Amino acid sequence: MIKVYSEIGPLKKVILKRPGKELLNLEPDMLEELLFDEIPYLAQAQEEHDAFAQIFRDNGTEVYYLEDLAGEAIKDASVKEEFIDEFIREAHVVDEREIKFLKDLLGELEGKELIERTMSGIRREELPKYEAVTLYDFLAKDDFFITKPMPNLYFTRDPFALMGSGVSLNKMWSDIRNRETIYGKYIFKYNKAFKDVPFYYDREEKFSIEGGDELVLSKDCLAIGISQRTSAKGLETFAKRALEIGEFKKVMAFVIPKKRAFMHLDTVFTMIDRDVFTVHPGIEGPLEVFEITKPGKDLHVKRIEQDLRTLLSNELGTDVKLIRCAGGNPIDSRREQWSDGSNTLAIKPGEVIVYDRNDVTNEILDKEGVKLHVMKSGELSRGRGGPRCMSMPVVREDI
Repeated sequence: MIKVYSEIGPLKKVILKRPGKELLNLEPDMLEELLFDEIPYLAQAQEEHDAFAQIFRDNGTEVYYLEDLAGEAIKDASVKEEFIDEFIREAHVVDEREIKFLKDLLGELEGKELIERTMSGIRREELPKYEAVTLYDFLAKDDFFITKPMPNLYFTRDPFALMGSGVSLNKMWSDIRNRETIYGKYIFKYNKAFKDVPFYYDREEKFSIEGGDELVLSKDCLAIGISQRTSAKGLETFAKRALEIGEFKKVMAFVIPKKRAFMHLDTVFTMIDRDVFTVHPGIEGPLEVFEITKPGKDLHVKRIEQDLRTLLSNELGTDVKLIRCAGGNPIDSRREQWSDGSNTLAIKPGEVIVYDRNDVTNEILDKEGVKLHVMKSGELSRGRGGPRCMSMPVVREDI
């Protein structure tokens, strides 16, 4: 069951992805392609992530792992074969020798072990030795991998987003990350716990949309960012489907700067309580925002030109307070926004998980009466995402 009608309702179930061997297959020349700035130390990243998961458990939240859910989804032999074929195709493996090797290698594995093998990346050095004959043979020897790793997977927020009683199975901005959505496809198609949920978006669509840009502002309204990673066309396609399903009445489209520091809407703007948000001061406004409704067959789009506080206050029917990242200091706010000072995750109203390194922002939140669960972040933060990025709520209680 999926039940997510807010960003702050008491969190009962959540999906995480524990960092795995995919981080061991990061190397400097691949960082830009794989959308990483640094290489996290795996053992420490796992310790930090395990502590993150324990915060949820200690506060009554049941933790699911992406790798377990996907492993359960492919238990049937025919589904497993379908998954392997699709994985190889989406990894752009075209050489017959390599395809046979991968089918043999992966075919011997089951469930979670198979899933984690596909996530980690498969090195060319694992291939049996052969004499180069074709042009491809000679040139491929310079490639380290047959299939490349997926180090961004511990940011479970992006490949799919759960809202209302349904799922947005996303089309990712970059081809290298779009491979990550295959796990959501099989979970929501074959895992008994999630079968037959409504889809607000599908990974086969043409236009990009990512979960970091998808926020549940209220039981009636979704807030979606138009960003570096989410396109206007993708948002319109999503809005049409979401409003047709009828669980939400409107979609608010927020235009944010299209650059890496403002990667997604949730890197600059998250909800802490019924009337409290943390924000990066660079988006306070006046903003370019569009209200999207569907009164009939077609979408109706209306431009709204207001500052962020006024807009949110009007939408939520309350006097909203904005807490600036690092208090809005021009140096501190940029530094802490870079390490996701605004990317908090509410586990209940007024109670959030935050990174320890954002000490200026954390002190301000504490003084404002926000209850903080502070987690270590020395390695996890190297991937450029915070507590909200690393989690996908499945069930929240109503507020």
